[in-house]
Amino acid sequence: MRFKFKGLAIAAALSLTLGAGAVACGDSDSGSGGGETDKNITIGMVSGWAEGETVTALWKKLLTDKGYTVDVKTLDTGPLYAGMSKGDVDLFLDSWLPGTHEDYWKQYGDKLEKVGAWYDSAPLTIAVPEYSPLKSLEDLKGKGGEYDGKIVGIEKSSGLYRVSQEEMLPAYGLEDEFTVTTSSTAAMLAELKKATDAKENIIVTLWRPHLAYTQYPIRDLEDPKGAMGKPDGIYTVAREGFGEDQPDVTSWLKKFKMNDEQLGTLEDLLTNKHKDNPDQAVTEWLKTNPEVQALTG
Repeated sequence: MRFKFKGLAIAAALSLTLGAGAVACGDSDSGSGGGETDKNITIGMVSGWAEGETVTALWKKLLTDKGYTVDVKTLDTGPLYAGMSKGDVDLFLDSWLPGTHEDYWKQYGDKLEKVGAWYDSAPLTIAVPEYSPLKSLEDLKGKGGEYDGKIVGIEKSSGLYRVSQEEMLPAYGLEDEFTVTTSSTAAMLAELKKATDAKENIIVTLWRPHLAYTQYPIRDLEDPKGAMGKPDGIYTVAREGFGEDQPDVTSWLKKFKMNDEQLGTLEDLLTNKHKDNPDQAVTEWLKTNPEVQALTG
């Protein structure tokens, strides 16, 4: 994969194009759901999760081209699932199941629909710089003082935080030495950049696919106990009743798949060549990936 992390830039550019799209389709009925004549769709997105931002940009363009008005709401993970359960959000294209978002699925799954997985194997990881002497999570025992007792994490509402703090640390007997800090994905990446630029010690929570693996000199710690769980699928999930209300869109999303090369090339176009125009990035990408364009007929 050839990724460069600029997820926040994608989110900002995408939000600008959404306003223009809404104006262009302003004659459509308002609200989500409501049957096949309703061509308004709300997609939830978590800022900084580059794979989710990328596929959201793709589907915003695909759906807009078919006459839909697409509104993207940037939310934290918990509020996003809650919003879907209430019908305020139609779709989320970055749901990690069955493991990472297990708690949210247990809480809200009876009011949601699992549309399908577009990426088949996405593991949660603990990463360190290439120059680190650490090789395995087992090597962290007795090293808390060298790392100020912290593993730099992301949003507290993320499944990654729960797995790292509540499952990984106890599995390796590290709960008295380390804690997983919480902030934002962007803040974690900023700390990672600062540490690797200065050749300093740092441990971070991460996942694959992620742009950081090509932007920074980092690698995963081995997890011989499997405490970070088995790799998840990345799913599209929807509010209850979406499949009945929007059978065409649902059928398109069920067929949607992406591999590392496709994800990486679209991300590169979105963050580099067309960073201020996500629609143009998607249009260029679709020319070399016509099978994705063909999903919508």
